[in-house]
Amino acid sequence: MSAGVSPSRMPMMPGLPSPEHARRDVGSLAVTVYVPQSPLRQPGKLLRSMFNDLQASRELAWRLFVRDTSAQYRQSFLGYLWAFLPPLATAAIFTFLNSQQILNVGATAIPYPAFVVIGTLLWQTFVDALNSPLKAVSGARAMLSKINFPHEALFLGCARNVVFNTLERSTLHKPVFLYYGLNVCPSALLLPAGVLALLVLGVSIGMWLVPLGSLYTDVGRGVTLIAALWMLLTPVVYPPPRSGLGAFLAKWNPVSPVVLTARQWLTGEPVTDLRAFLAVTAAAVVLLFLGWVVVRVSLRHVIERIGN
Repeated sequence: MSAGVSPSRMPMMPGLPSPEHARRDVGSLAVTVYVPQSPLRQPGKLLRSMFNDLQASRELAWRLFVRDTSAQYRQSFLGYLWAFLPPLATAAIFTFLNSQQILNVGATAIPYPAFVVIGTLLWQTFVDALNSPLKAVSGARAMLSKINFPHEALFLGCARNVVFNTLERSTLHKPVFLYYGLNVCPSALLLPAGVLALLVLGVSIGMWLVPLGSLYTDVGRGVTLIAALWMLLTPVVYPPPRSGLGAFLAKWNPVSPVVLTARQWLTGEPVTDLRAFLAVTAAAVVLLFLGWVVVRVSLRHVIERIGN
C-alpha cells in the first residue's frame, strides 16, 4: 500500500469485491466448530448430522463411483472381463477337481458346473462388499487429510461400485441356464433380496474393520487370506454337509444361510433355512448401523494419524 492513500479510497481491481462485500460474504458462510468431546455424548445431534451428511453426499458419491469405475479398467487390456474371470476361474478349478474325483462334493440338485458358478458369483458379491469400506478409505487417504467433505460419500461410492460389478456378473446366469437347460422359476424374482442381504452383510463387517485397517495394512492382507479360507468353510462350491464338523461350521457360519437361500431362490429349489436367512439379515442391518457410528466417531482420529 502506498503512503498517503487511505484504505477506503484505494481503487479496486475490476471484478473483485469491495472489503465491505467481502466481509458480508464471509459472514454469511456456515461456521463449523470442532470440540474435543466425543460426539456420543449427544446422540441425537450425532444421528442428525449422520443422516444430513448421507443426504448431502449423494452427488459426490456418484462422481467418485464414475471416477473409480472408469479408472478400474482404463489401463487394463481385458477391461470388463476382469469382473467375470475370478468367479469363472474358481468355478473351473472346482469343476475339474470334482470331475477327476479329487474332490467329491456329492449330489447337487442342478448340474455341478452350474451349481458352482452360481455359488461363486454370490460369494464374489459378498467378498466385494466386505472389502469395499476399507478400500474406500485406503484409496482416499490423500483426500481425507486435505479436504473436508462428508465421508459417507466414500462408502456410498464404493457400494455403488459393488452393485455395478454384481449386476455385470449376473449376466452370466442366462448363458449358464441356457447351456444346462435350467428353468427360470418364479422364486428367482426374490434373488435381489438375497443379493442385497449379501451386500449388507459384507459392508457391515467391513465397516468395523475401517478404524484399524486404515492405520495398518496387515488388516487388509488378513482379510484377503481369511476370505479365501472362509469360502472353503461356506457351502459355496458344495452342498451343506448334514453331519460332522462341516455341518456345525455351515450352521453357525453367518454367510451360509444367505448364500444357500439366494441360490435356492434362483434355481427353484425348496428353501431350507429361511429363518436363519432372516435372522442374519436383520443382525447385519443392526451391525451396519453400529459400524457406521463407529466409523463416524473414529475416522477423524484416523485422519489425524494419516495426516501425520
